[in-house]
Amino acid sequence: MFGGIISTIIIGAVIGILARFFKPGADPMGWILTILLGIAGAYIGSLFYAGGGFIGIIISVVCAVVLLFLYEMIRSKTAKG
Repeated sequence: MFGGIISTIIIGAVIGILARFFKPGADPMGWILTILLGIAGAYIGSLFYAGGGFIGIIISVVCAVVLLFLYEMIRSKTAKG
């Protein structure tokens, strides 16, 4: 069980870092939000494609990039209002 949690955090960190790398612009978020973004992207990606492998990673990164855009939109609306 503990190994599953650690692997989830590591995979989430990798997916989150890749998403932040591929999305243009500065993203002022810390490493904890990056990991949570990656975990959420990997989870949503697994709903679309449960096969795993390289295609699963690509889909997870794309989902994390979409979540990053949504996070940025929500954050900018909150800062303005």
